[in-house]
Amino acid sequence: MTIEQLNIDDANEQVLFADVALPVPVPMLYTYSIPAEYRGNIKERTRVIVQFGKKRIVTGIVEKVHGNRPEIYAAKPILEVLDTEPIITRMQMEVMKWMSDYYMCTFGEVINAALPSGLKLSSESRIQLHPHNDWNDSEYPFDDRELLILKALENKDSLTYKEAAEVIDQKSALRFIKSLIQKEVIIIYEEVREKYKPKIVKKIRLAASYAEDEKTLQSLFAELEKRPKQSDILLKYLQMVPVYQKPERNEAGIPKSTINEAGLSVSSLNTLIKNKVFEEFEEIVSRFEENTEVFEASPLSEIQEKAKQEILDIFEEKSTALLHGITGSGKTEIYISLIQEALDNGLQVLYLLPEIALTAQIVNRLKVVFGDRMGVYHSKFSDNERVEVWMGLLDGRFDFIVGVRSAIFLPFADLGLIIVDEEHENSYKQYEPAPRYHARDVALFLAHKHGAKTILGSATPSVESFYNAKIGKYGLVSINNRYGDAQLPQMVFADIRTEKKRKTATGNFSSVLIEALGGILEKKEQAIVFQNRRGYSNFITCDDCGYTPECPRCAVSLTYHQYKNQLNCHYCGHKEPVPITCPACGSQRIRTVGFGTEKIEEDLKLIFPEAKIQRMDLETTRAKYAYHNIIKDFEDGKIDILVGTQMVSKGLDFDRVSLVSVFDIDRMIHFPDFRSMERTYQLTTQVSGRAGRKDIAGKVIIQTGDPEQGILKLISEQNYSTFFDLEMQEREKFNYPPFSRMIKILVRSKDKKLSKDAADFLGNILKEDLGTYRVLGPHEPIINKIRDKYLMEIYLKIERKYNINSVKEKIKAAYLEALRKKSFSQVEFITDVDPY
Repeated sequence: MTIEQLNIDDANEQVLFADVALPVPVPMLYTYSIPAEYRGNIKERTRVIVQFGKKRIVTGIVEKVHGNRPEIYAAKPILEVLDTEPIITRMQMEVMKWMSDYYMCTFGEVINAALPSGLKLSSESRIQLHPHNDWNDSEYPFDDRELLILKALENKDSLTYKEAAEVIDQKSALRFIKSLIQKEVIIIYEEVREKYKPKIVKKIRLAASYAEDEKTLQSLFAELEKRPKQSDILLKYLQMVPVYQKPERNEAGIPKSTINEAGLSVSSLNTLIKNKVFEEFEEIVSRFEENTEVFEASPLSEIQEKAKQEILDIFEEKSTALLHGITGSGKTEIYISLIQEALDNGLQVLYLLPEIALTAQIVNRLKVVFGDRMGVYHSKFSDNERVEVWMGLLDGRFDFIVGVRSAIFLPFADLGLIIVDEEHENSYKQYEPAPRYHARDVALFLAHKHGAKTILGSATPSVESFYNAKIGKYGLVSINNRYGDAQLPQMVFADIRTEKKRKTATGNFSSVLIEALGGILEKKEQAIVFQNRRGYSNFITCDDCGYTPECPRCAVSLTYHQYKNQLNCHYCGHKEPVPITCPACGSQRIRTVGFGTEKIEEDLKLIFPEAKIQRMDLETTRAKYAYHNIIKDFEDGKIDILVGTQMVSKGLDFDRVSLVSVFDIDRMIHFPDFRSMERTYQLTTQVSGRAGRKDIAGKVIIQTGDPEQGILKLISEQNYSTFFDLEMQEREKFNYPPFSRMIKILVRSKDKKLSKDAADFLGNILKEDLGTYRVLGPHEPIINKIRDKYLMEIYLKIERKYNINSVKEKIKAAYLEALRKKSFSQVEFITDVDPY
């Protein structure tokens, strides 16, 4: 049925319309007409297929059904209804609308981020014979390849472009398809396909005639005496399935693949199926392993029990508690106990983690306690797996979810507790694309809507969260002792600058670090070396002319990756081979500058050739189970030294790690950002906390060019309170959060002057509306070009007492005024609220 046919009103019925939220960056909902066949069946918050623009087919969410025809445009009809029941809860819609308003993005952008890809449909162009024009009667001549396509379409209803190319044995059939369209013998249409596919397993069971009559089965064995392969299959099945003692087991059957895995003949099995000895059938199964065996959680220590009770007492008056427990204090055991209580009360629980790196180890700990009632949600899962968690939460299979930031979009119905572990982590912030949200803050709003309680946990809380606890907005619970007899590690500062002058360093390694690594290898213990830069080196340069390869699309030097022998841009993904000679002067004196995780890994392998050394960074963890495999190997003692970026700092718990090294702390301290001290303290304390977790004494070696820096003393003393007080003095002096709210505006275009002019124009409007002292910039960021677009930044610092919604309205008005200028029509204005 065509769109034109669907658009004809049924004269006997009232025409109904639906406001549909589309996963596209447009500010308004679109109204579509509801065809007669769907009237009475369409519900709010269900998915529908609609046409957007001339050709695009998208999946939308029905917001409202009504009888009001749109005045500005003719409503296109809904093409298909995908759900009989809502797949989004009313609460979800409210939270997503709040996100759209708060983070200054469109509702469509939030919908696009919220729905897993498997719940959004894709369309594919296909060709079919023209229904009204018979090609055999055509006056046009056809060449041999066109005839092949036409004959293939006679045998098949339709073909994709790829299938058409295969028919004529060409890489592309586009030229021939275009010619056949012009000759009016074929047409193109869009086939819409749902991405989610349930996992189907082929199974077999013994036919009822044999399963219900033992004598018939004995006769069958007599018949199969001369067919030993078939007889072996039958025996194997009866060993696995007691058909007479437990007939329900036969009804459930076994996977067909079991026969092949047992080394038995698949062709013989097919013969038995053909002869109706076995029945073959299909069953939809879960993609997640079933874990019916669960164990009780470990009992809490006296300190942990006290902390738990303090949290429960806080929940009597406040909805949010900040659990400030030093590294290794046993916060996870407290979480498990509180989760168990919430589930026992019939409530749902969301446990947020900052990165996938943490989920492998945490999930294993939680799985043994909560079994199959727990779902896991993160981006390394396939589209189908994420859809199964989504639908499993809707139908009640899961009532406890462990996930990363995107898990805040899941369809909770009765949420009672949210835990945001490592709440200070920057990984909770979404930067690209919109919505540029912070999962911790959205979790707090989500809890508010559900009337749920929230625990924010960290050994190094964000300044904002600790401030909220200090002023009484949150409750505060502190644990200052490690679990059991574990002690905080000893801190040692290695002066790498002095060692290089004295020539006691080995490359970029201080003698202190080399000696300590040698010692842990002798004792069969483990070490972690932390460097917050991946790659082999920062860049390469020519010693003769100083040439440094830069990204053609971004204003950054290319990072050298030795294992790929490649230069990479970490901003846009541009790659190019390493030059053998300098492209500028032809010199062969090209050397690497700086060091990343790959370089450190290589150097350590040269210094300690017998050691088992592994790297954990973005490059080595791209595969689905790469995190899990590396962490498991480290837990099992198959790795002696683990070299990694900040993902090694996050909540991991290893029994045999006695040494942690922070390789280059000065780079973090001097990073040009008002949060650099906070993040240095957090990262260093967190990675240091991996050392000495059980009964092994821990040591932390921090390499620095200036051991007298004040921040290092605070880190060595694990003195968060003093750090917080000093940081607050600086923040208040310069009016930074938490004493102000910040909004970042990014202006970008392909023309550098245009970006600057637009930013100046916008900045002047905002200074006039908000006051010059509230507007910082415009200025060029350190990296002023990414993906061929030139960037300018404007920061707004708004006092807490000032109405932030009023500020947002003024920003929107400024955008509209700027976009009225024709010269700025190609400029993008991007808003990041709370840019952290």
